Amino acid sequence: MDEASADTPRWVQRFRNFDGALVLLREGVGMLDDPSLPVMAKEGLIQRFAFTFELAWKTLADFLDFRKVTLERRGPGDVLRMAFATGYLGDGPIWMDALDARNELSHTDRRQAFERVLADIPVRFIGLFEDLHEMLMIERAALDGR
Repeated sequence: MDEASADTPRWVQRFRNFDGALVLLREGVGMLDDPSLPVMAKEGLIQRFAFTFELAWKTLADFLDFRKVTLERRGPGDVLRMAFATGYLGDGPIWMDALDARNELSHTDRRQAFERVLADIPVRFIGLFEDLHEMLMIERAALDGR
């Protein structure tokens, strides 16, 4: 499928960006085992998490539009709840925890929140993104097979 063509679904175009963000997040998570990892690198991982989260929910919103799922509101929480209700996402409560983490980090400078989210990224949140990525890869392959 030519992702630049006018008939390519918007979610497929945005998925390419989500895919790239997930690659960068994986790279950052792989560095967490290094005990000498500087704080600046940890801050960068938090930014990669936030960026990946943003692209995840926006790609999902476009995907739901493509699937003709009606969204009364288009905020991240609304999109995540609808995707969970329609079966496109599992682990709804953990997705909401990821949303809360993203919100808390963007509205506060608390070190405790920073450390908690940093610990949750490899244990709780990256798996969400991986599952979404896999589902969207399958959907994209189905489009290519048409």
